[in-house]
Amino acid sequence: MAAREEEQEEKKEKAKFGRAQAGKTEAKEKPKARLQQKIDVKKTGKEKEHFRGIVRIVGKDLKGHVTVKNALRQVPGIGHNLAASLIRGVMKNADFASDELVGNLSDEQLSQFEVVIKDPQKFGVPAYLLNRPLDPETGKPVHRVMAELTFSVRQDINKEKDLRSYRGWRHQMGQKVRGQRTRSTGRTGMSVGVLKKAAAKKGAVPAEGAKEEKK
Repeated sequence: MAAREEEQEEKKEKAKFGRAQAGKTEAKEKPKARLQQKIDVKKTGKEKEHFRGIVRIVGKDLKGHVTVKNALRQVPGIGHNLAASLIRGVMKNADFASDELVGNLSDEQLSQFEVVIKDPQKFGVPAYLLNRPLDPETGKPVHRVMAELTFSVRQDINKEKDLRSYRGWRHQMGQKVRGQRTRSTGRTGMSVGVLKKAAAKKGAVPAEGAKEEKK
């Protein structure tokens, strides 16, 4: 009888151990299944065999499902007007369409795309659409993107500060530069609230209606 009871207890323990292991495997497989579902949802049916999920263009990582025309506007230094001009003029002669996914582009097409972003004036883009239509150093129209744009803006601000111009002085003081109002927004320094009268600090404030005694 004792041997049978021991066998039954061993069977029960094995069954519990098997259930616990099954629960652990299910818990591990659930995140994988959710991730696979997310990947399936992202697929649009336009992906090619050499599709890449993340593409690096001009030092910026872009999702592969972004179209070429939307990828232009995500690059710092290219605005809406310049992107529209590039799509209408330059992208018509390119090997890829503006509606093509960035992840489907080959290495040669990506290099061509980067040249268009870095040097749009070579492709007939007018100078007034560039972010530096007259560069003070070279005297020629230049277009800057990404880190080059950040560096040039910082250099311009430091130059204004060194010249002690009004713009540079406003930059140095942390105030607004382009003539905005500063009464409600743009305040700097200590916050000033309602101040009591200096007389109230010396003694008690007289009650309302009380007359001051004449000396």
